[in-house]
Formats: sequence, C-alpha cells, structure tokens
Amino acid sequence: MMSDRLRTRERPELSTAGGAERRKARFAADIALALIGVCFVLPLLWLLFAAVDPQAGHQTTWPAAPSLENFRAVLTLDLLFRPLANSFVLSAGTAAVNVVAAVLAAYPLSRYQSRFNKPFMYSVLFGTSLPVTAIMVPVYGLFVQLHLLDSMAATIFFMATTTLPMAIWMTKNFMDSVPLELEEAAWVDGASTMAALRTIVMPLMRQGLGVVFIFVFIQAWGNFFVPFILLLSTAKQPAAVSIFSFFGQHGAIAYGQLAAFSILYSVPVLLLYAVVSRSMGSSFALSGAMKG
Repeated sequence: MMSDRLRTRERPELSTAGGAERRKARFAADIALALIGVCFVLPLLWLLFAAVDPQAGHQTTWPAAPSLENFRAVLTLDLLFRPLANSFVLSAGTAAVNVVAAVLAAYPLSRYQSRFNKPFMYSVLFGTSLPVTAIMVPVYGLFVQLHLLDSMAATIFFMATTTLPMAIWMTKNFMDSVPLELEEAAWVDGASTMAALRTIVMPLMRQGLGVVFIFVFIQAWGNFFVPFILLLSTAKQPAAVSIFSFFGQHGAIAYGQLAAFSILYSVPVLLLYAVVSRSMGSSFALSGAMKG
C-alpha cells in the first residue's frame, strides 16, 4: 500500500519533468526552424521590394516610391519574351526527348528479368551523380568538330542526356505499377509489343509520364551552364543566360530590373511546380489502386 502511494506521488513529478524537457526541445527546434526560415525569406523580400523600387540596391529596404517601372523596362522582346521563348523550346524539347527515350529504356527493365538489369540500373544511378561541368570540355570539342555549336537541336539532345538517368528511374517505377496481365491479354488478341506499349501501358501511366515531363522541364528551365557554352548567338540564348544583360560594366548592376526579370522568369516554374505536386499525388494514388 505504501509503495503504491509513493509511485502515485512520483508519477506526476516524472511526467512534469518529461513534459518540461519536451517543451524545451520543441522550443529549441522552433527557434532553429525560424532562423532557417528567415534565411530563406530575406532574399525573397529583397526580390519583391527591389522589383517595385526604381532605386533598388543590394540591401533589403522598403521602396520609397513603389512603381512598376522595372517591369515595364524588362517587358520587351529582346530582354524577356525571346529568351523565355527560347527557354520554353529548350525545356519542352528536352522533356519530350527524355520521355520517349525513358519509356523505351524503362520498358525492358520493367518487363524482362535479366541478370544485367541490376548492374544497368546501378550504372544509370551512377550517371545521375556525374556533374555536367566535368564533361563539358570534351563535349565542347565534339560540338566544334561536328559543327554543332549554336545549334538548338543539338543542345536539346545533349541536355536530354544529362537528365535521362533520373527520367529512366522514375519511368521504370511508374511502369512497374502497370499489371503485366493487361499486356498479355493484348498479346493474345494479336497486338505486338510496341502496340501493347503504346495502347495499354502508356495510357495507364500517362500521369506518371506527365510527372517525368514536368520534372525534366523544370530541370532544363534552370540550366544555365550548358546553353551558355553551346549557344553562342544572343537570339538563341534562354532566359537563364540572358540574365547576364542586367550586369553592366565596371560593377554596375540594374538591381530593380534584375529582380523584376527574376520574378517573371520564375512564374512558369512555380506554375509547373503546382501541377507536378498534384500529379505526383494522383499518380501514387493510381499506382496503389492498380497494385491493390
């Protein structure tokens, strides 16, 4: 009896001490997250304030006379519209080539069991870790020898190779969720392998292919180094490269126009990010439904 009473007296004290420790740990975590959030918010605040400040500088300050002059200055054919069109052509072409190549590469990896599948997938995974800068010197020499410099099509195909490993991994995962029995039924009806792939597999994984397309599109949209090296004409350079036009000589930088251009340049990516977030959820739901 006496021991039970002692335990009942000790339990509130232990629970109180444990609750205090948890509150301290939670408070410390909240402080750390708040500091990290401030590090991300401050550059965004500078971007928003500088975009509407005609006298913007490198410091984050509230604009004295907010206006849309910076946006009017960059809304021209040479500064914004042509570079954005070039970025769209490069990104969409890269994504389209990636989807086609990834489907053709992922199909045998998903449908046929071989002892070479795992080594090949590991090789593909290794390819995702290779930095593009490590191979740009031989690639540039190859483009010079083949007279492919300043070629939009050649740049698209090379950019597609840099993102293809990850596209193959993603496409294979989506393709694994499509039941093989559906293809076998199509084969019984006389369909060829490619016909079954085109009419059965790809329609069932169209949301997954959309995710792959948008993922590669976003990666290519922000690619600066490859177009900067391989595209020499100003009329063919994407927006990621034309951003250099806001950095003048002798250290002079048009901060306000740079901020306005950056906001307009980020709008397509933000829209695609919203689309890919919804597509990822629906694709995983479709995958779980087919597996169940």
